[in-house]
Amino acid sequence: MNYTLKNEQIEKYNESGSYSFPKYTSQLINWANQNAQGTRPVVVGQMSELFPEFMSSGEKMTIENWKKWYTERYPDAIKKATEKIYAQIQNLKEAIQLIDKKMVENWVEDLTINKTFNGFYIQKAILASLAEKTGTTYRMANPSEEAKGIDGFVGDTPYSIKPDTYKTMGRLSESIDVKMIYYTKTKAGLRIEVED
Repeated sequence: MNYTLKNEQIEKYNESGSYSFPKYTSQLINWANQNAQGTRPVVVGQMSELFPEFMSSGEKMTIENWKKWYTERYPDAIKKATEKIYAQIQNLKEAIQLIDKKMVENWVEDLTINKTFNGFYIQKAILASLAEKTGTTYRMANPSEEAKGIDGFVGDTPYSIKPDTYKTMGRLSESIDVKMIYYTKTKAGLRIEVED
């Protein structure tokens, strides 16, 4: 048997609820939280450990009991998280006032022209330097190879080239089945890490 369980049904079966947020506000708060890191385990606890602990505590499974159980253990967590996120919201409010149509145009141009050029320029430099170090040739990937996550080849070995921040970004469902090259920009140039 296959069926769909909607969010409203999940809430109904668990006798829970959720807040209703005006359009875009939840996205903005989530974005501010990502920058502020207000709901990190160091601030609010590790939910994947806490909730199972609550479930095995013998307390009746109600939202009220969960709230009581949680706030007894982390009495200031919601307030601390709120303060961190709200401070970031204030920063966003100030920043959004600076954005006009010309700034958006500059941002689009920077992304499509400068960052694209610099990204490919960096990839080419990395592939060329690795080919030189290994005594072989290199080439950039063609469009069908790029669709598989390949940025270029050194000899016959395909590589995907990413900034080192890529490792911590937790890319959604992207899976790249080739060797990775990570780079870190420094004042002097690039620090390169080639996967064995």
